[in-house]
Amino acid sequence: MQIFITGASGYVGGVVAEHLVEAGHDVAALARSDSARERVEALGAKAVRGGLEDLQTLRTAAAGADAVVHAAVDYAHPGMGEMEDGALRAMLDGMHAGGTFVYTSTGLVYPDGEGVAVDEGRPLDPDESPQPYKVLGERRVLAADHVAGAVIRAALVYGRGGSGLLQGLIAGGRQSGTVPYIGDGANEWSSVHVDDLAALYLAILERPSPGTVVNAATAERTPFRRIAEAVAGLTGARAVSLTAEQAVRAMGPFAAVLARSAPMDSSRAGRLFGWKPTGPALLEDLAGGSYR
Repeated sequence: MQIFITGASGYVGGVVAEHLVEAGHDVAALARSDSARERVEALGAKAVRGGLEDLQTLRTAAAGADAVVHAAVDYAHPGMGEMEDGALRAMLDGMHAGGTFVYTSTGLVYPDGEGVAVDEGRPLDPDESPQPYKVLGERRVLAADHVAGAVIRAALVYGRGGSGLLQGLIAGGRQSGTVPYIGDGANEWSSVHVDDLAALYLAILERPSPGTVVNAATAERTPFRRIAEAVAGLTGARAVSLTAEQAVRAMGPFAAVLARSAPMDSSRAGRLFGWKPTGPALLEDLAGGSYR
């Protein structure tokens, strides 16, 4: 297949692109800088110079592809929602009928489930979601009836020493000597190894099914306190409990993310695509795997 991918110079997109190339696909990857071009070419992909704001570039690249994988995201960018909306319009408009579009979403689209596992049938409202523009992006992809649109809602991605959240906790532990969790830290998180996640993209591309939405998570549910303790052990820091008020003062809105408990049911991915995660568990990888 001819596949166009965004985000291949980043963490998740890079591993997905690597898996696509290894599976024998011809991959073209968006690259906004010389360093990004070098990164995607090292993976075996052809670089397409441009960024998410270069709409004609996106439209043309999508028009020449059998499938598009959108994995580019910058949650810290204040204009990311507007930028992504334009990019999705351009790529979907450029695609020919019958193509496949795989959209990278996140488990953070779900409201806090307070420990109850959420599946893909949970209704989403952008006004109540921690990641509203991802909800809107999902809707745009699924509404494009000329392509086989699919959405992957990824849990906390880990492995190969990556993940913005884990890297942030590790850097904070080394700098301050402490790794925070909130309250008793019993709130549970789902997670997925980045190579297992990439395998799910491949499975969907090989068996496209229009309108598919799947969670990507292992069956393991990890209390956030244990994540903090594993990071503390890795960095020689102490895991410390913060009250909700202390967390808000220290981290602002991000405190709500650390306090949430929305474990994910990913059984649909197994039923539809035979997906079976096989990577090392999150705590195992933190304690003695790629993060060492």
